[in-house]
Amino acid sequence: MNGLVLLNKPKGITSFSAVSAVKRICCEKRVGHTGTLDPMATGVLPVLLGRATRLCPFIMDADKRYTATIKFGTTTDTLDITGTVLSQTPCSITRQQLSLVLTEFTGEIFQVPPMYSAIKKDGVRLYELARKGIEVERKARRVFIKSIEILQCVEENVFILDVVCSKGTYIRTLVDDIGKKLGCGAVLMELCRTETAGFKLEGCITLEQLEKQPEQLILPAQQAVEQLSSIFVSDAQTRRFLNGGELDFARLKRTDFSESYYKVFGADKFLGIGRADTNLQKVYVECVIAEQD
Repeated sequence: MNGLVLLNKPKGITSFSAVSAVKRICCEKRVGHTGTLDPMATGVLPVLLGRATRLCPFIMDADKRYTATIKFGTTTDTLDITGTVLSQTPCSITRQQLSLVLTEFTGEIFQVPPMYSAIKKDGVRLYELARKGIEVERKARRVFIKSIEILQCVEENVFILDVVCSKGTYIRTLVDDIGKKLGCGAVLMELCRTETAGFKLEGCITLEQLEKQPEQLILPAQQAVEQLSSIFVSDAQTRRFLNGGELDFARLKRTDFSESYYKVFGADKFLGIGRADTNLQKVYVECVIAEQD
């Protein structure tokens, strides 16, 4: 079973557990997701099935969009509301104060990954060390925050933010850094990924919905790379592509090869991804999704 499931990950389970549930429901061993969400987080989790898992690299690096509910005046060891409270500081943060500080967190910034994360240090997950009370030095990582906007002030010291950021951004760390900048600390209360790789929350389904109609709700594999342009090839070129052979620009109907990667179709069937080499004037096989007849 090849295809794409756009899952709205529920709160309280890991991304691994969510993917395992999709695997069970769809009876497909080869399953992969394209970006981990914390157990407390909800939202867009694209899951690829079967041979479509080969498309993971083409959507892993996409920007992400989140709505984050943050509370000022409290800090925890996990940087979110699920952790042990470390400090509570009286404060009264205004929308104007927050707005001014947010300008300092747009563009390229550096983040130190949280101890409660899946990053490995000498082969051991950081969260495993953190649970033992061990803290180790972590290198700051460069991330890009495209935009941060205040959506709502829910109550005193509690705000909802809209964040558009690069892959690898820790929203918990971002919230903690904002709280430090304001001098009172902050903690992440809720997090929802609303968009990634062009997939939006309103187009996602729940595990319960998938359980009821698995075959109807699995999307075609090519929708995972909808952003790529297409190349349509002949029957002979289809056979060549499926066997790993390159395609000459001169023999293809397409004339513009300004992009690096293309969806390749033969007889209305999605064959896979081709990589264009403008120097050699050829399209090489990057990955094959279709099975040979």
